[in-house]
Amino acid sequence: MELRINRRSLIAVGVAGALAASSILLLRPAAPSASSHREAPLISGDPRNDNTDVYAFVSPDKTDTVTLIANWIPFEEPNGGPNFYFFDTNSRYNIKIDNDGDAKPDVTYQWTFKNIDKRGNGSGTFLYNNGPVTSLKDENLLFKQKYTLKRITEKGTTTIGTGTVAPSNTGPASFPDYAKVRSEAVDGIKGGGKQFAGQSDEAFFLDLRVFDLLYGGNLSEVGQDTTRGYNVHTLAVQVPKKEVALKGDVTRNPVVGIWSTTDKWSPRGYVQVSRLGQPLVNEVVVPAPLKDAFNSLSPDKDADIPAVVKKVTNPEVPMLLEGIYGLKAPKTPRNDLVEIFLTGIAKKNGPIKADLNSQILNKDAGKLRPSEMLRLNLTIPVTASPNRLGVLAGDLQGFPNGRRLGDDVVDIALQAMAGAAQTGQLVPALAAGDKVDRNDVPFLTTFPYIPGPSNQAVNQTFNGS
Repeated sequence: MELRINRRSLIAVGVAGALAASSILLLRPAAPSASSHREAPLISGDPRNDNTDVYAFVSPDKTDTVTLIANWIPFEEPNGGPNFYFFDTNSRYNIKIDNDGDAKPDVTYQWTFKNIDKRGNGSGTFLYNNGPVTSLKDENLLFKQKYTLKRITEKGTTTIGTGTVAPSNTGPASFPDYAKVRSEAVDGIKGGGKQFAGQSDEAFFLDLRVFDLLYGGNLSEVGQDTTRGYNVHTLAVQVPKKEVALKGDVTRNPVVGIWSTTDKWSPRGYVQVSRLGQPLVNEVVVPAPLKDAFNSLSPDKDADIPAVVKKVTNPEVPMLLEGIYGLKAPKTPRNDLVEIFLTGIAKKNGPIKADLNSQILNKDAGKLRPSEMLRLNLTIPVTASPNRLGVLAGDLQGFPNGRRLGDDVVDIALQAMAGAAQTGQLVPALAAGDKVDRNDVPFLTTFPYIPGPSNQAVNQTFNGS
């Protein structure tokens, strides 16, 4: 399989320098911040605009719909008051869908926010709430956010929903029944479907000591869920599949691509400062000098940057696995990874029997543009007994066919890097993975599926307890 690149594009380093320079003043933090997944240097200092994870899956309890979830503000310490967590009122938060394969958004769900602050002026209070809160309309809740949700297509922009953000879970005295208050933040939207905005459990489970020479250099640093006990802020929609499919026809055009972005207001207007599709791509595929640029790019530019494409066709992780663990790196160029990251898997090209390539499957699609994003086949049925290793383990509804909350994406990514998609067999040496196989909190059975946030300090949430 040959990846065709437009060689008339700008040199990668030039693109990276220009884009990074355009964002430095906008993103430069006033002080260091730890609240980030830290996939790129600049966004690490701007956690409210740092998009951490994207999930996309056919809704398990309502299979004629698709659920799209994106998270921001990672590693929220539950007791981080008195100024608890909230969305940036100077930003636009987006979930974008490409349904014709050109790597440009055909449908965008966009949220904007405003603050409702009843704490008064200089003579007011510092409190988030001044008594128990039993509903979103409770007068004791002194600070809240309202939002507007728009659906944007080539036909125009339509407001499809408004709502109140589920507040930060400040503790049991403030929220005797937080789950009830959070459930009130689930609302219907025009055209059918549901919406949600609010604080959630950090559902991305993994041992981040993968960055300590791949689990300590001897697989001794595993089994610790690094994100356990932390929270995030979630935006989610559940819509009929026809709302995202090309021409509204899921049968003729079953594959969609999904990613999310944050646009932050600046003197030049809105500037894209964060982007996320598949997990771990910016962290472990994109080289350090290009990470900030990647966050500023739209997917249709990906194939024009040879340095990024080279890190897919000749990736670094397999060489690290070989150097540290003696696990033979697959031969390059890695066309299997090109399919996973840039085009979508086509079962006719290899042993993995998932079809995620919109150029092949979408009958009304035009020319495919290689690009990084999640890809989801809307016609693959919901798995009765999901396998955490997804497509590579024969569960065709799992990652990289979209991403479910329970997909173990770190273990899947390492298996893919080690060549599992080339052989159709899991790599035995990596069978145990990071030994963090599931989230510490059960997922919900109905929308928005992602669990509610913790209110217990992380330093009292001991792994293994």
